[in-house]
Amino acid sequence: MKIDFVKSSEKELLKLDKKLAQRVLEKISLLGSDPYGQNSEKLSGGKGYRIRLGDWRIIYIVNKETRTITIIKIGHRREVYR
Repeated sequence: MKIDFVKSSEKELLKLDKKLAQRVLEKISLLGSDPYGQNSEKLSGGKGYRIRLGDWRIIYIVNKETRTITIIKIGHRREVYR
């Protein structure tokens, strides 16, 4: 599957320190082969999913028709669900 980023999620990724950004990118790259694995959970009340990475979260949407995964948000758990 193809992985796309929303512009704001790209900016959020660039703000992270290098080690954390590397870990986030590793998790995101694994999504291409299995978007529903890696301890991902469906978000309540929506069509998105999330992956936990310590205190950080990666929020994404899977579009089966176009076979794309769109990264919506990357952030600390206290901020990402707002």
